[in-house]
Amino acid sequence: MNTVGQPLREVAYEVAAELRSMASVGLAHSADPYDIDRYHRILGAAARLAASAEANSPTGEELDFRGNLSHVSPQVGCDAVVVHDGAVLLVQRADDRLWCLPGGWVEVGETLAEATVRELREEAGVNGVAVQLLGVFDSRVWHSLVKVHMYHCITRVEVDHPEPLPGLETLAVDFFEEASLPPLTRGHVSWLPIVFKLLRGEITAPFLDLISL
Repeated sequence: MNTVGQPLREVAYEVAAELRSMASVGLAHSADPYDIDRYHRILGAAARLAASAEANSPTGEELDFRGNLSHVSPQVGCDAVVVHDGAVLLVQRADDRLWCLPGGWVEVGETLAEATVRELREEAGVNGVAVQLLGVFDSRVWHSLVKVHMYHCITRVEVDHPEPLPGLETLAVDFFEEASLPPLTRGHVSWLPIVFKLLRGEITAPFLDLISL
């Protein structure tokens, strides 16, 4: 988050939103009572910060935060496309042992490019620069089987030294050509062929879902 030159009120909103996002995700997934207590405290701190920016009651702001933990718009996922000698970098997930592009959730306070590069680094041990948005894929259209409605944003990333290593959530990493792909996660089975067409210039980037469900 770049706060240089921003008004304090705007900074307060951004910090409160980031804290609220982290607390909400924690409360949705944690079963540890101590962690749950910490996430409630973080949520309360975010509410007090937002209330101070609005000159509202911290109690009222916190009640609103606690009563609105669900996602009210699609979540944003980011996937990195790294190409080397015509092959694309894929990672093998630790949970289902299937392969996919390096990626994950975009966090509050990040640009799409920042999130894509971070996920690439975390899952494949590679640093790079995001250079082109290839497409945005709706999880419902492409049957990703995720628990929430989300948009998969696929971005091409250039790296200087393509020597990937597995991360904490990945079992293996490697480059694959289109003709020799490994077993893929369900969404990737559908949209990875589109990604190869985008890379070859057969489809104009960025790709967008133009159908209605």
